[in-house]
Amino acid sequence: MNSNSASVTESELDKTKLPAHVAIIMDGNGRWAKKRLANRVKGHEQGMEVVREIVRACREIGISVLTLYAFSTENWQRPKMEIAALMTLLKRFLRSELLEMQENNIRLSTIGQTERLPEDVRKLLSETMALTHQNDGMLLNLALSYGGRAELVKMVREIAVKVKAGDIEPDAVSDELVTRHLYTKDIPDPDLMIRTSGEMRISNFLLWQLAYSELFITDTLWPDFSRAEFVEILKAYQRRERRFGKVYEQ
Repeated sequence: MNSNSASVTESELDKTKLPAHVAIIMDGNGRWAKKRLANRVKGHEQGMEVVREIVRACREIGISVLTLYAFSTENWQRPKMEIAALMTLLKRFLRSELLEMQENNIRLSTIGQTERLPEDVRKLLSETMALTHQNDGMLLNLALSYGGRAELVKMVREIAVKVKAGDIEPDAVSDELVTRHLYTKDIPDPDLMIRTSGEMRISNFLLWQLAYSELFITDTLWPDFSRAEFVEILKAYQRRERRFGKVYEQ
């Protein structure tokens, strides 16, 4: 698709019905590389290029929050060489995209057990978040060393401590209280969750937050995902009826 036809397609989007928060499980880098008889790292490198494209698309289209599942708690079980390569790519991405985030008013944040990341990665993340802290055009939220179950365990422990101390009555535990103890306490739940590579599961991603999200599964491997396909998914999202348990008439 050329740029002119892409613009025509995007012009069909109803800007009043855009999802405020899009979450993406970026799956298929390894399979993309295997199909090309290449090292898995090549898949991750191409995947990083797609991240750049989709972040830019979200900013230009008007998506307020984009959460990317970049590295899960389970990913620590991968070969050490692959983990090291992923950390190197993350640092490269942060360095290369800082200027674009500044110029396009994008704020960076993270969710997950980021204390498990290598010290040099944590340092660069902190510096980038500090430098983009005042930006308010869009939030780019990276799920790093993230696991939905680990997040829920953290939430339960924090609330249990407060109940034991007498700061909270058990009957006061509510949806709102749980939400305030999650990594995502300051951002809305995803309206739309996209998973690439055709896998029909959510892989321990945002288990609480995805309760009413619209789910889209595409067979496209992440390194082949494009702005054009992203726009088509947004158009499909806008054709869905979101009732949140109510009937259409309500």
